[in-house]
Amino acid sequence: MKKKINVVCIGGGTGLSQLLSALKDDVYKSIKNLSALVTTFDSGGSTGILRKIYEIPAIGDIRNCLLALSDIENYVKKAFQYRFKGKGLKNHPLGNLFLVALMETQGNFEKAVKIASKILKIKGEVIPITTENIHLGAIFENGKKIIGEDKIPEYALQRKVKIKNLFLYPKKPKPTPLALKRIREANFILIGPGSLYTSILPNFLIEKISEEINKSKAIKIFILNLLTQPGETDFFKASDHLKEFLRISGIKKIDVVLASKTKPKKKFLKKIKEENKEIVEIDKKNLEKLGVKVIEKDLALVKDTYFKHSPKKLKKVLSSIFKKFML
Repeated sequence: MKKKINVVCIGGGTGLSQLLSALKDDVYKSIKNLSALVTTFDSGGSTGILRKIYEIPAIGDIRNCLLALSDIENYVKKAFQYRFKGKGLKNHPLGNLFLVALMETQGNFEKAVKIASKILKIKGEVIPITTENIHLGAIFENGKKIIGEDKIPEYALQRKVKIKNLFLYPKKPKPTPLALKRIREANFILIGPGSLYTSILPNFLIEKISEEINKSKAIKIFILNLLTQPGETDFFKASDHLKEFLRISGIKKIDVVLASKTKPKKKFLKKIKEENKEIVEIDKKNLEKLGVKVIEKDLALVKDTYFKHSPKKLKKVLSSIFKKFML
């Protein structure tokens, strides 16, 4: 693969961080631009508290993505992820407070992320999907509307009802102009992994994001979650994830679905069952009916009760996909 490529990754949560960790070492080599378009709608934990105080977009996923792409020493990364234990600051990671300080001193969110990127020496770039203070809402099958990203799965679990649709409040936030520019320039657009309704889909509710992706000739790759998520994707098979993504996002076509066929030990299966989760079943025929190419590989890192996408395995598979489509 002689031509350097532009890669755009869209999502949030730990899933996007794992993906960025997989790709960052190829920046300046086979990858010309690696751009993370990150959700800014979280409303729980430290992020939620800081949002209420400062009336800002969510910063937790931005922090995680910056650190995933960072080339600073590990002890500094650990310090940025450190959650204070004392009264007043309890559970606030240093990185969140650092980003708020940059916002307050530099005047806006976008500038703060750019300066943090320089300080943390990141490979690639982290772009908030919007810089406006917007919250995620859901409409449930029983007609109930809930606003607040953290409250959505909570309500679904309590009432045992499914999410019917999503919306943003206030309506029609503007996308970050650089996000649209990077989508236009992309050779590959990677979506997921992450919480389907609360990390991935909210990005596509922003005006022009789906529109630009539908116009794009880039190869669109949907990276499937390893596990179902309580309150969001209970009992979902692989095709259910993709159908819901296409239905709500407005994206007309996905080219490739990347799925993991890693089989964890019985001990782990028992643990995830206790957490009301299950391994996502890959119903390949149903996926192919949706017009996608399905690639199944061993993609997970299994260690004790740790079961997440392995950056090393993701890198290997994605590198081969990039080469295949760019030849």
